[in-house]
Amino acid sequence: MRAPVLTQKRARSLRRTMSLPEVLIWRRIRGHGFRRQHACGAYILDFYRARDQLCIEIDGQQHDLTYDARRDAWLAEKGVRTLRIPATAALNRLWVANTP
Repeated sequence: MRAPVLTQKRARSLRRTMSLPEVLIWRRIRGHGFRRQHACGAYILDFYRARDQLCIEIDGQQHDLTYDARRDAWLAEKGVRTLRIPATAALNRLWVANTP
């Protein structure tokens, strides 16, 4: 799925300014085939693994539920599954406690 040039540039910029929850998760999944701040169509996915068509999104307080639902539906049409992790869970390391 190609992304517009502006979306690709924005994704590149976001890689340099990841939030703390994103950094914590990236440290855990780096080296397992994930890309960070991956441009996909008009969207930028926090983390994406093409092999599984899996998107991991870190949800902070600023998330717009309507936008997220529209985006998730578009991704699902493309065969991409979305796993949403609350930023607070990443900060508390609750979700990583049970992963290898």
